[in-house]
Amino acid sequence: MNIPFLDLKAINAQYRDELIEACTRVIDSGWYIGGQELAQFEQDFAEYCGTQFAIGVANGLDALTLVLRAWIEIGKLKEGDEVIVPANTYIASILAITENKLVPVLVEPDIATYNINPDNIEASITDKTKAILPVHLYGALADMSAIMDIAKHHHLLVLEDAAQAHGASLNGQKAGSWGDASGFSFYPGKNLGALGDAGAITTNDSDLADTLRALRNYGSHEKYKNLFQGVNSRLDEIQAAMLNVKLRHLDTEIAHRRKVAIAYLKGIDNPAVILPIDSAISDLDNHTSHVWHVFVIRCEQREALQKHLLDQGVQTLIHYPIPPHQQQAYKEWNTRSFPVSELIHEQVLSLPMGPTMSMEDAQKVISAVNEFN
Repeated sequence: MNIPFLDLKAINAQYRDELIEACTRVIDSGWYIGGQELAQFEQDFAEYCGTQFAIGVANGLDALTLVLRAWIEIGKLKEGDEVIVPANTYIASILAITENKLVPVLVEPDIATYNINPDNIEASITDKTKAILPVHLYGALADMSAIMDIAKHHHLLVLEDAAQAHGASLNGQKAGSWGDASGFSFYPGKNLGALGDAGAITTNDSDLADTLRALRNYGSHEKYKNLFQGVNSRLDEIQAAMLNVKLRHLDTEIAHRRKVAIAYLKGIDNPAVILPIDSAISDLDNHTSHVWHVFVIRCEQREALQKHLLDQGVQTLIHYPIPPHQQQAYKEWNTRSFPVSELIHEQVLSLPMGPTMSMEDAQKVISAVNEFN
């Protein structure tokens, strides 16, 4: 048995002819930056997310960084303002904040969902708090209804980090359409993955969208005229064309991920393993919100479990082994304590998950997990 964590080659092989056709179309067009493929993808992705605008950028980190930068340019943020962010996120969420000379305020997540705890947001608000950056971790939305209520009450901006949540929804409303803006990554391993780096921002704010279009293009809204000291962060035509292909298949892929997840949730019964929160949903066969970017379990004997699974031919990954406050990059935080986040980082293990994974392989993973003792 040899079950990879994620088989990108098999995923993209499904659409090989369509991808080649899309690339050929771009090559033959003679237009490689800022053309029709980008315009089409921005239109289609905005429509998919339920927003007025989507702005393609070079990667997911730039998507977050540029939104915060745009709010500074517009005058909605200023250096030294505080941004509330979950302590257990991937470091990119925090890098976007510090890159703009804003102050990250780390708060603990909900141990059940791994997403930011709205109660902890409320308790962390000061007169310097100007924004909340919730992260939809692992493919499930944070409690956006509660977060938006808090934001409205305190007049705060909300920037969704939706890098892992393409197509996820809450109360019928999709990731990317809840906050004032949202950042997406199309890194190849994401549920909607390019064949290289790519990202996008979604928003309903036309002023923000206009500012972002300039910022991503050297600060230029019109050729050789520069409103801002911008950057070069453009989603190129080749990647946009391939994303146009893969967006058409995203919902089908999500449906298969859910099928695998349901098999895991129903089949894994090892008492040493803590399953994701959806195991508490009574009607598993009809759950629709979680898109299962990764299927994350917890185990006190994580290293032993990971070795056991590898010995059984099952590849797993850890998302993520080291929390941001313990990273050398933020050494000034190394003495701080976030016990819930630290517990999560010490125990989480991601099982194989993907749109091409066979149900036979899913059952083998289930058996291997259940055999661990």
